[in-house]
Amino acid sequence: MSSATLPPPADTTPDHVPDAPPETRGTARCGPVVRGIVIVLTLVGITLTVSQTFFWNPFSNGTLLASAFLYFVLACFLPVVFLAFPATSRHGQTSVPTYDVALAVVAGLVPAYLGLHAEQILTEGWDYVAPTLALVASFALWALVLETLRRTAGLVVTVIAGAFSVYPLVAGGVPIGFLEGIQYDLAGTATKHALGVESILGLPLQTAAGILIGFLLFGVVLQHTGGAGFFHDFARSLFGTARGGSAKVSVVSSASMGMMSGSAVSNVLTTGPMTIPAMKKSGFSGEYAAGVEATASSGGSITPPIMGTAAFLMVSFLGVPYTEIAIAAAIPAFLYYVGIYTQVDAYAAGKRLRGEARASLPRPVPTLLAGWPYLAALGGLLYLLVAVGQEAQAPFIVAAALLAYAVLRPRNRLRLSDLTTLLFSAGRTLAEILGIIAGVGLIIGGLSMTGVSLSLARELVNSVGGSVALILIAGAVTSFVLGMGMTVSAVYVLLAIVMAPALVTLGIDPIAAHLFVIYWATVSYITPPVALASFAAAGIAGTRPMRTSLTAMRLGMVKYVIPFCFALNPALVAQAGLGEVLLTLAFAIVGVVAMACSFEGYAIGIERRLSPALRVIGLGAGFATLLPEMTSSLIGLGVVAVVAVVARFTAPAPEPVLEQDVAETDRAASEPAR
Repeated sequence: MSSATLPPPADTTPDHVPDAPPETRGTARCGPVVRGIVIVLTLVGITLTVSQTFFWNPFSNGTLLASAFLYFVLACFLPVVFLAFPATSRHGQTSVPTYDVALAVVAGLVPAYLGLHAEQILTEGWDYVAPTLALVASFALWALVLETLRRTAGLVVTVIAGAFSVYPLVAGGVPIGFLEGIQYDLAGTATKHALGVESILGLPLQTAAGILIGFLLFGVVLQHTGGAGFFHDFARSLFGTARGGSAKVSVVSSASMGMMSGSAVSNVLTTGPMTIPAMKKSGFSGEYAAGVEATASSGGSITPPIMGTAAFLMVSFLGVPYTEIAIAAAIPAFLYYVGIYTQVDAYAAGKRLRGEARASLPRPVPTLLAGWPYLAALGGLLYLLVAVGQEAQAPFIVAAALLAYAVLRPRNRLRLSDLTTLLFSAGRTLAEILGIIAGVGLIIGGLSMTGVSLSLARELVNSVGGSVALILIAGAVTSFVLGMGMTVSAVYVLLAIVMAPALVTLGIDPIAAHLFVIYWATVSYITPPVALASFAAAGIAGTRPMRTSLTAMRLGMVKYVIPFCFALNPALVAQAGLGEVLLTLAFAIVGVVAMACSFEGYAIGIERRLSPALRVIGLGAGFATLLPEMTSSLIGLGVVAVVAVVARFTAPAPEPVLEQDVAETDRAASEPAR
């Protein structure tokens, strides 16, 4: 199969799934003129970012002031939100209304005006006493940012961010002691939000403009130059013949796509139309096929090197290099996919599902030779991140090299139309993320202006009586509940201020504490009642969304367990010596495999079904191997071994696969997926 058989990322529209989230809406309304404007704004914004990143600003002596740079980035990408994202699901789907054009113009002019006066804002203290025009611009930017947040992230997170943004107006009169803070009048609140450096221009936007834009651009370039098709074909060539091969291909290809995009829903809509029909044809039920795709795709936001937006925001909150965060996240992400892969293998073994015929699959070596530039791009990115330490510059360098290859390669060259599609997709992606991040900056602004953030963390520690277990449970529940109505980045920003400091106060490693929040915020992708990734996959598979979500929950069990384990055992996030990390990883692999087999009721390796009693014992033993104490890990390992021995000698052997079953499977594999 050639890479062209995968649907292009730019065409992942809501036609594939009913009630699509904002990130997939509105592409049909962008005609040639609007697309051209978006592309121009995108080019200007990327050029500005590259100039700032590489310190070769041609328009001034050295780089721009940081605040001026951020204002100009907003001036480039906020208008794109109003052009590419409709106000509602019922209006402006086929064309851009006049009011959106007017809002786009204002969204470009307001931050541009503030950017031109950035030095005066800084030297003359406009965030305390602003001229009339700057005060009007402050109110306008406040309102525009809230509207872009609503269009890109939804109403719930906008209401929450809006409530935090107006909190300084009433903070001084709140009767609850730890919620009482410094109070501002309306004008002071507006100027602090728009002209200060702790709200809209706060840490999230500083990180997004400084680091995240490059990584998002790299992901878009990698997809549009054929990376998505290559990773899918390569996964088929390696795993297609294995039992349950179509589902294993889904796991590996979705993991690869997730490393590029970091977005669960767009990942489902890109790879799902290929992988879900293939799984159904191979004998997997519709719910299971959709659950596999949703669970594998939702791992993108926790999988290095690109991960999701929240991981980049960790850089600003923790003050550590992104490379350190990516290394810390690697082991939990690996265990997550080990769990999914093992469950798929156990399910396929229990159902006697075979893989595809070798004749119908791509050959590994030719596929690898044809796709070497994509592996070289990922390798180059990792080298520049880890060995050279060029976090901000690395994605731009690799993306430029990949674009040059795509334009000059002998076959399937990137044409002008392909390049414009790439730029439009990049502009839309960047505008969506920056709109969300600018909006959630208001949450930080409201808490930092009033001084309430520190008292909230202190009160949280006091309320749980210093209990690590209680605060972890409270953190998990809070992250999950907020994740049902807010984006992961919004949940992370809020809890990085309130919850993560409390976790650190009780002795949890800082990186583990912040990753804990991110993990539990992302479980909402596959967990009812929201479960956006599961619902998107169910729409492709034609299955019931709730049943699909329950299947995805079972497949994603590691995501519910592993955060507690690495919070208690920092070696699982590489916060220990190399020997301890490797030993902990070995125990963790055994534990995850044991839990995965117990969930599916089939022990791979010994090829025996597990009784209900052995499944319960196996789950407990698997969890014990993940705990930090060596005693519990050894006991868990011993019990896992006992369970395996008992199952091997007490459970009946599975029935052999008959020749007619083999022939039937091979005939089905030779037919095209519907």
